[in-house]
Amino acid sequence: MAKKYVYLFEESRATEESLYLLGNKGAQLSEMTAIGLPVPPGFTVTTEACREFLAKGGRMPEGLMDQIRKKLALVEKKLGKKFGDADNPLLFSVRSGSYVSMPGMMDTVLNLGLNDKSVAGFAKKTGSERGAWDSYRRLVNMFGDVVMGVAHSKFEEQLTEVKKSKGVRLDTELSVQDLKEVVRRYKQVVKSETGREFPQDPWVQLEMATNAVFNSWNTKRARD
Repeated sequence: MAKKYVYLFEESRATEESLYLLGNKGAQLSEMTAIGLPVPPGFTVTTEACREFLAKGGRMPEGLMDQIRKKLALVEKKLGKKFGDADNPLLFSVRSGSYVSMPGMMDTVLNLGLNDKSVAGFAKKTGSERGAWDSYRRLVNMFGDVVMGVAHSKFEEQLTEVKKSKGVRLDTELSVQDLKEVVRRYKQVVKSETGREFPQDPWVQLEMATNAVFNSWNTKRARD
């Protein structure tokens, strides 16, 4: 029988065993779900999967992505949305949580599933085109930094240039068209710094982000 690496929030409770298996954050999300708090559906990848990933030198445990796909499909069904869909997109965040709380020490990637097509569907569903493009530019920035190793300052330079050219001081003063220009520039930064395009495939985004969050266990700040 294949080892179980992925648990829906409703598949566990916050016991001593689950704290070790799911991490403090994962176990508490399960507990809040179990007692009826309005927690959005999701799932937790076990700490065991992370240990195996690190022991194998950064290779996913066999079958992990298949299990993630199956659990994600159940979340899609609950919410009536599709991950990365152009018309009705479901977005995901990949966050970390060890047995001992380590706030801010490990990495996080938000808004996975946004791309050049799904950003339009997200704008339509939320009724906020500006919010959709702001979310997209934040994804490209965070993904480029955390997952692809591009210095955050490279993105800040481009954002500052756009604000200066538009004569504004705050990010919130940028228009939808301005934010589209920021996204274009951010993607150029990713390409110029890494030689690779920002991934448009949401599943590639998800797998790369999962790898990056696993690897963040060994970043300098986490070790310290």
